[in-house]
Amino acid sequence: MTDLATRVVAARRTAWRRAAPALCGYAAVRALGLVLLAVWSAARGKSAYTLLTARWDSLWYARVAGGGYGYEVRLPNGDVHADLAFFPLLPWLERLGAAVGPLSYADAGFAVSLLASLAAAWGIFAVTDHVYGRRAGTCAVLLWAVLPVGIVQSMAYSESLFTALAAWSLYCVLTGRWVGAGALALLAGLTRPVGLAVAAAVWTAAVASLVRERRAATPTALPAAGPCRRLLGMLLAPLGAAGYVLWVGHRTGGGPFGYLDVQAGWRNGFDGGYAFARFVGDKFTSFPSALAGLGLVIGVALVIRLYVTGVRQGQPPALLVYSGVVTALALCASSYFGSKPRLLLPAFPLLLPLALALARLRASRAAWVTGGIALASAVYGAFWLNGSGPP
Repeated sequence: MTDLATRVVAARRTAWRRAAPALCGYAAVRALGLVLLAVWSAARGKSAYTLLTARWDSLWYARVAGGGYGYEVRLPNGDVHADLAFFPLLPWLERLGAAVGPLSYADAGFAVSLLASLAAAWGIFAVTDHVYGRRAGTCAVLLWAVLPVGIVQSMAYSESLFTALAAWSLYCVLTGRWVGAGALALLAGLTRPVGLAVAAAVWTAAVASLVRERRAATPTALPAAGPCRRLLGMLLAPLGAAGYVLWVGHRTGGGPFGYLDVQAGWRNGFDGGYAFARFVGDKFTSFPSALAGLGLVIGVALVIRLYVTGVRQGQPPALLVYSGVVTALALCASSYFGSKPRLLLPAFPLLLPLALALARLRASRAAWVTGGIALASAVYGAFWLNGSGPP
């Protein structure tokens, strides 16, 4: 083994040891959520595994994995739900998993989500550790795990896969690995429409670093990376999302905006938050729905407050751009309003101000706080998935 290979192996072992407490804590929280979901579902005569792998969007992903694109459902009101709305990376991985092992497409999707959730937790730790240190990194991972909608991280959905790709792309950005950042952004763009947020973060950081270099006329504090690597990373970053959107437009005959037509069939669109504001406003016309409306207002205010706090605390521009775009698309879309918390799940930089606050507590107090929230999150997740509507 060469000296370089030895150093690489040693660095990987060190990175694993550094992240191990965060990953073990994450696994414990997710295990609690799955166990409680299994108990709750069994008490209601339902299958927890079916809820995780064979309902709502999971069925659409598995259908694409099994038969490719082309399936659609025409509703009585004229809406058309087409599978072209779902980006292809997760179905590709489900097909691969089913091809190399004794797994169904649903099984493969579940396995991908479990592995991707761990990769996402590690990526969140790596980003936060790089910016704020190990203790804050561990707290950020635990906070992501105990989110009220954290059970989605274990579903055969694309949120965990997307968050893993986004987090590691952002880590590559922060450490000057431009080609890796662009390649991971490309894959994120093949996972969800909001992959453009990752590409925007890569472009923002690359342009900012170029401006700093020219102003200082000296290399930046980031590891040396030639202009060709930075340019290649910038070129790669948007190709996944742009490529799929253009392919859909070509397939449907709708041109560059064909994908928007597909989303319109699902009643998804971007209206600047008008539909969501009307939805919230309608809650205040009666009681007790007004309490739900008040909860929504508080939730949106908290999200905005966390973003502003991140700006004031000096989060790197790449993180601010990424979380800002994800948040804007989630809150300003006219899609199914019950899914908005899930759409915010990848915006993990919003949690960094809370992670810093939690890291300042004594270890025992932080453990009690996190444990209590984890239990509440597990209960809510079990209740949520056993409800009638999709997450």
